[in-house]
Amino acid sequence: MSDPATTSAATGTGLAVLRRRVFVAGATGYIGQHVVRELVMRGHEVVAFARPRAGIGGILTETEIRRRLDGCEVRFGDVCDPAAVVTAGFRDEAFEAVVSCLGTRGGGVADAWRVEFEAQRNLLEAARRSQVRHFVQLSAICVQKPKLAFQHAKLAFERCLVESGLDYSIVRPTAFFKSLAGQVERVKAGKPFLVFGDGHLTACTPISERDLARYLVDCLSDPTRRNRILPVGGSGPALTPRAQGELLFELCGRPARFRRVPVAAFGAAIAVLGALGRWSPGMADRAEFARIGRYYATESMLVWNEREGRYDAAATPAFGADTLRDFYARVLREGMADQALGDHAMF
Repeated sequence: MSDPATTSAATGTGLAVLRRRVFVAGATGYIGQHVVRELVMRGHEVVAFARPRAGIGGILTETEIRRRLDGCEVRFGDVCDPAAVVTAGFRDEAFEAVVSCLGTRGGGVADAWRVEFEAQRNLLEAARRSQVRHFVQLSAICVQKPKLAFQHAKLAFERCLVESGLDYSIVRPTAFFKSLAGQVERVKAGKPFLVFGDGHLTACTPISERDLARYLVDCLSDPTRRNRILPVGGSGPALTPRAQGELLFELCGRPARFRRVPVAAFGAAIAVLGALGRWSPGMADRAEFARIGRYYATESMLVWNEREGRYDAAATPAFGADTLRDFYARVLREGMADQALGDHAMF
């Protein structure tokens, strides 16, 4: 086996840090691409593992993937195949760290366990075989109150990681900017902003992909983030859906208009699809998608205060400088570009 790199590298801040050999899984995803860029910018040696056809709907070819992940070595294979992770991914070479940005795109029951648990476990076993010292996992803050298949699968892997003997950093971000962009085009077109209930049922402190990538990479060099579960949000106050809509209308120079959607609508859909799902896996997944929609319509993406039984914005750590206002302004000006919603779209 080769030894991981241990020379110094300069970061964008001018500080010298240890140059590490890092294996990145989920490298073509929304956050994964930014993690690779951040690692490369800081001078780390990066090996990215990706599917031969990646992206939403598998539209990215190997050539396009390499272009997007410029500056690192890209290796191709199926992370759901444990043999491929070892032979095509790690290749019995030594790495100091793994950063896993793996995640299911849709959230269907079988796919959630296949990706969020089994694929992650494949990665963990290969990491141990390759002498990895530190495993950084991108998780999600919603696992605090698990009601959905993908949340239970994430938690099951978190437990495996904690018990693995490796140093770990489990990062649980609040909400991504992209997840709050589903109604930009509606507002631009002069339509009302849709809210569940009165628009104040939930709140979040969203974080940009750039700031989250920085936070994940910082875990490699910050000893205070080792062997910890790390909730993190972005800068600025917690925003309700109504506040998000008001911000969009303000940036468009239009008076705010809202249309209420009853949360109860999810219940009827879940009941019907759940009944059909007893005979059809496809319908079972549709029922799970409806449960996911209801969860995000009724649960805040903030730290849960178990003792007081409430979400706590003040207890949710803030990181970075990017704001949702700036993100909305850019999207209104330039369009979604590389922010394609895919399965993140609710409306």
